Amino acid sequence: MTGALPAALLDRIAPMHLVFDADGLVRRVGRTVERIAPGALGRPLAEVLAPRHPAIAATPAALIAQAERRLTLCLPGEVGAAAAPSLLRAVVHPLPEGGGLILLAFGPDVAAGVARHALAASDLAELDPTIELLLLLELKGALIGQHGSYAARLAEAGSRAERTALTDPLTGLANRRAVDRRLSQVVGDAGPGYGLMQLDLDYFKAVNDRMGHAAGDHVLAAVAGILRDELRPRDLVARVGGDEFLVLVEGCDDPDRLAEIGARLIARIERPIPFDGQACRISASIGATVSALYPGAGPDALWGEVDRALYASKALGRARYTIARPPEAGNARC
Repeated sequence: MTGALPAALLDRIAPMHLVFDADGLVRRVGRTVERIAPGALGRPLAEVLAPRHPAIAATPAALIAQAERRLTLCLPGEVGAAAAPSLLRAVVHPLPEGGGLILLAFGPDVAAGVARHALAASDLAELDPTIELLLLLELKGALIGQHGSYAARLAEAGSRAERTALTDPLTGLANRRAVDRRLSQVVGDAGPGYGLMQLDLDYFKAVNDRMGHAAGDHVLAAVAGILRDELRPRDLVARVGGDEFLVLVEGCDDPDRLAEIGARLIARIERPIPFDGQACRISASIGATVSALYPGAGPDALWGEVDRALYASKALGRARYTIARPPEAGNARC
């Protein structure tokens, strides 16, 4: 048993799962984890999974502290390989007997991950939409080979499906998958670097609780409009959580410029948002930095710095921004 769920049933509905004990040793893995991380049983977590975002240690305490939050992981054995490591999405659930359960899924490039580990449909959960995706990819290849006249229509359908997969349905902004893809492209570009800004809405829960989820959805859509208005079309604006947004400012090496943007966004967001004859009042806390301040740091490390800066803004009383800088430089707050 894992909690109140029989282990056999868990393996059937979630073959990509892993159970660790209070000492950080892997005590059970689903059948698919056995394929992608052979020999994981009995090994320390740090030898099996490597957290990428947030940048935390692979220890029981650090993982359980992120319970219910969506994490990005990779397999340590893939780091340094010729191909980029497969990104895995994960959610951690603490267990009553100690330790925790990690539910895993492939990240943005599902097809590459499945091909890399030579997985079949039987390695995935019965209702996993990945199965349908793989079947569609196989069908696309077969049709193009047999009926060249269908190639244009299939390409268009694929483009529409890709756009849908990279878009948040409520706000129309990019989603976390789109952020991962764009960051990997920007890091390889020559130029002055980029700025990263994470924004979390203050008092949003109060709007949801007092006025209902329809009002909350209206507020999220309004904030999305503000972000589009205040940023350039070339900058990536994404919704990466319930009331969390991320902005990628390309070609930016000036932290003062990000501070100006942050102050402007807070001022706009604090204006009352009308809904059904009432005023929804929120604000925003922001963490930000530029890649130029952290030479050689990858996007995951930079995102970790921005995440910490965001929580510093929250701790300082909300409705403000924090620019993350290396320890010797100190952080700029407003």
